[in-house]
Amino acid sequence: MLSSTVQIQTSDPSRLIRRLCKHWSHKFEVDFDDHQGHIVLGATQCWLTAGDNSLTAKLQTQDEELLARMETVLADHLERMSAGETFSFAWQRADAP
Repeated sequence: MLSSTVQIQTSDPSRLIRRLCKHWSHKFEVDFDDHQGHIVLGATQCWLTAGDNSLTAKLQTQDEELLARMETVLADHLERMSAGETFSFAWQRADAP
């Protein structure tokens, strides 16, 4: 299993979690509250966690090509869901247990 994690600075991480999870809830299995979210994106799992002025996103899947594609998809969606904020995405890859 492969994983990729990113932490972005944002003024309202809870809002991003709610907006993204609601957006994808019509198409994917989603579970969320104001502090965390979990989205099953087909063969990819996505976890979102709100911090103090930050949002941590973790993706997990078995295919490196799919992981790279989902990093881009998630980054694009987070940018669209923001209230005009611009994010810097520095994904950190790892093998998950």
